[in-house]
Amino acid sequence: MANSKYEYVKSFELSPILLPNTYIVVRIDGRGFHKLSSKYNFDKPNDGRALGLMNAAAVAVLEELPEIRLAYGISDEYSFVFDRPCKLFERRESKILTTVVSTFTAHYVNMWPSYMTGKPLTPPLPSFDGRAVAYPSLQNLRDYMSWRQLIEATGHINNLYNTAFWTLVQLGNMSTTQAEAELKGTLAADKNEILFSRFQINYNNEPGMFKKGSVIYREDNHEHGSADSEDWGLKLHGGKERKRPLKAKVVIEHVDIIKDDFWIKRPWLFAAT
Repeated sequence: MANSKYEYVKSFELSPILLPNTYIVVRIDGRGFHKLSSKYNFDKPNDGRALGLMNAAAVAVLEELPEIRLAYGISDEYSFVFDRPCKLFERRESKILTTVVSTFTAHYVNMWPSYMTGKPLTPPLPSFDGRAVAYPSLQNLRDYMSWRQLIEATGHINNLYNTAFWTLVQLGNMSTTQAEAELKGTLAADKNEILFSRFQINYNNEPGMFKKGSVIYREDNHEHGSADSEDWGLKLHGGKERKRPLKAKVVIEHVDIIKDDFWIKRPWLFAAT
């Protein structure tokens, strides 16, 4: 071969393989989104358009990668879960990670005009980084998902703080310093009281997307739940996965994923693992 003497450089390439028989989670995070939200004047404390854009990009990722069983997102992050039998790219970490990040970013930028009307993108453009982690058991995976819902929304308490804070600033005509001082040391009940007594805002009526984040998965086509690989867009043959036309509809919900109820009602998500 003409180039054989140069092929030795391939030996420098590292291709870590994610442990077999583990759940692969790829988490993407927006880079510099604090500046981005200020640049495009996102609504505070929550911008439904921006969150809708994140959700739409995540749905597009699931539609392009049928190996993904579940995704959870809040704020400027999303976690994508691959099932334990997944053999996508022979489980090479770099290939899986870069595919998810680049696919999400491409759809996010492409869909921007549909959600953020009147706010054309200019450089620096939105971008995302990511990481891939392998979890050995379903309990480990559930604990991870619970951690993300807690750490980002602190069980919705952090969002409650933000809602009270920006309500004091925007409707109460306080400075950010005054609002911070007003909320210092307050409990959840105190913040609820401030919102309701002063501004007639019932926090319980706030959209679930703001309080719980967004869970994306495919509906089951069977009455009692199934983990049939073909229904998930995959068919196993000779130990390899092949893409098939998807039958299951991708849905978005804004629910508690910490309690057992979510998992009990959706046994097909990881029924075969």
